[in-house]
Amino acid sequence: NPYAGLVSHLRASWLSGKTRPMEYRMAQLEALGRFLDDKKQEILEATELDMGKPSFEAYFSEILLCKNELNVTLNNLCHWMKDEHVDKNLVMQLDSAFIRKDPYGVVLIIAPWNYPIHLFLVPLIGAIAAGNCVIIKPSEISKNTERLVAETLGCYLDSDCFAVVTGGVQETTRLLENKFDYIFFTGSPPVGRIVMTAAAKHLTPVTLELGGKNPCYVSDACDVTNVARRVAWGRFFNAGQTCIAPDYLLCTLEMQEKLMPALREAITEFFGHNPKESPDFGRIVSDKHFQRIRALLGSGRVAIGGQTDEAERYIAPTVLADVQPSDPIMQEEIFGPVLPIVVVANMDEAIDFINARPRPLALYAFSCDSKVVNQVLERTSSGGFCGNDTLMHVTLTSLPFGGIGNSGLGKYHGKFTFDTFTHQRGCLHRSMGLEALNAPRYPPYTQQKLGLLTAAFEVKRRGTCTLL
Repeated sequence: NPYAGLVSHLRASWLSGKTRPMEYRMAQLEALGRFLDDKKQEILEATELDMGKPSFEAYFSEILLCKNELNVTLNNLCHWMKDEHVDKNLVMQLDSAFIRKDPYGVVLIIAPWNYPIHLFLVPLIGAIAAGNCVIIKPSEISKNTERLVAETLGCYLDSDCFAVVTGGVQETTRLLENKFDYIFFTGSPPVGRIVMTAAAKHLTPVTLELGGKNPCYVSDACDVTNVARRVAWGRFFNAGQTCIAPDYLLCTLEMQEKLMPALREAITEFFGHNPKESPDFGRIVSDKHFQRIRALLGSGRVAIGGQTDEAERYIAPTVLADVQPSDPIMQEEIFGPVLPIVVVANMDEAIDFINARPRPLALYAFSCDSKVVNQVLERTSSGGFCGNDTLMHVTLTSLPFGGIGNSGLGKYHGKFTFDTFTHQRGCLHRSMGLEALNAPRYPPYTQQKLGLLTAAFEVKRRGTCTLL
């Protein structure tokens, strides 16, 4: 295997204990901060070349949010690493019971192309903070960013403990043949299954950050202008190539008619009368993805947009009306600047529609009535939820980010990333003396011993509690 030597080298570094001291982890994290500062302009240029990403969007998503994750980790790592002492029973009052925060070992991070810096760097921050050695596999589809990461990241991180591997499907397949102690994958559900199958051969734990069709319910009681602006921003940010973008709207026929002019106005406000000329609207990452998205435009009827230019891989911000659940666009994640609207009779029908499909990575609900938003929250299941806005929940490092079911497994962001890459090792350190306290557990057994044992170990139930 072409990567066996690299994995062995990193494992030897990990076994040496090099990554365990807090000072080492902090130094490597500080180096990541310097990488973001020094390579800021190159990151903006690479993402612009890869998918026409506007510099505003690239700075916000690829640099600012990563710096937030980094600073939250640097500010709290000392506290996160500490042993966590736990409750003890009567017998062990004089002993030490605690959770030790151990690194897993050598971990693999496989990143996607749509946010090619953010989606490898945020998990990497947590993996370093937890004391692991890491192999990073950036996406070959965003080739300019892949080259930047491969050529420059090694100048900042310790090459004995961290490495970048490049290549496509064949290289990733060979890489996955090696035994890792943890695998963190961001991508599509079909590839997630391949990664999980490879991990199962070594009984390797995984986090799978997958996609899906994120529903957005809009009730009749809402501020239509605000809904249109927030939905248009979330759908067309990064030209729709966002795993948590609202994938389709659910609303009544009456609301669809109200939303159309409001969405048209929002799109014009954001990108002008010809979005193709706007410096604030991106492009599709590859010809293959362009052709796939363009083929979906035949669903329903084009109410707004619909223009395409294959040479530029440009697809205009598009809204499709009167889309049927059986239409092709409703059978797969769109991952492009197209917003279908599916008409439902009411909230109950919208909830039934959502629950009849695989659980999404994100779910959105808009209403001036907070009871409606709470009803959607309580009666559905999704990786994350955001009421009266789109995408914004992902900006909080205090919230876990991750999928459920078809949309993924595991969570990260902030302390949740540290926890993901940490083995919580249950530890008990007892005294060598006080042997009389242990006598009731030793044979020969008697009823009297059982009574003493029960009194010492039994956990009694308290009074019932009421959820308010």
